[in-house]
Amino acid sequence: MQFGRYYEEFEVGAVYKHWPGKTVTEYDDHLFCLITMNHHPLHLDSHYAAESTDFGRNVVVGNYVYSLLLGMSVPDVSGKAIANLEIESLRHVAPTFHGDTVYGETTVLDKAESRSRDDRGVVHVETIGYKQDGTVVCVFRRKVMVPKRSYGEARGGEQPGRPEPTPRG
Repeated sequence: MQFGRYYEEFEVGAVYKHWPGKTVTEYDDHLFCLITMNHHPLHLDSHYAAESTDFGRNVVVGNYVYSLLLGMSVPDVSGKAIANLEIESLRHVAPTFHGDTVYGETTVLDKAESRSRDDRGVVHVETIGYKQDGTVVCVFRRKVMVPKRSYGEARGGEQPGRPEPTPRG
């Protein structure tokens, strides 16, 4: 199974549909909020959300949705990355609620070979996240430095650093 892509494998206009989606639970949202110290009651207090907001219920914290989509994209986009260089833009378009399932897909916008090193390039991508009903909830663009095949081959191929099992006996 492929994990990430070499520079040569990216084509401008290609769309990668990340699979599977993820159903967001109240636990996921609350744990992320607590770990990141985001204690806003919109995310943690169902009574507050019901009585004091236009949504009438808790909204999943946007940075969790972004992080989820970024993680979903790793096997297709940045699994071989040398570096994530830039998050160019990040927009939260619509709310995500507990019980919604988030899906993602990434489009390759552009690519350029590195000017300083011939074993890598930069890929510019846009990832969108949407719910089970097709509502887009999050859109972000980023630039990722990815290796060329020559970089991977010089460092051990498809699974660099993978050890071999010791003989059992």
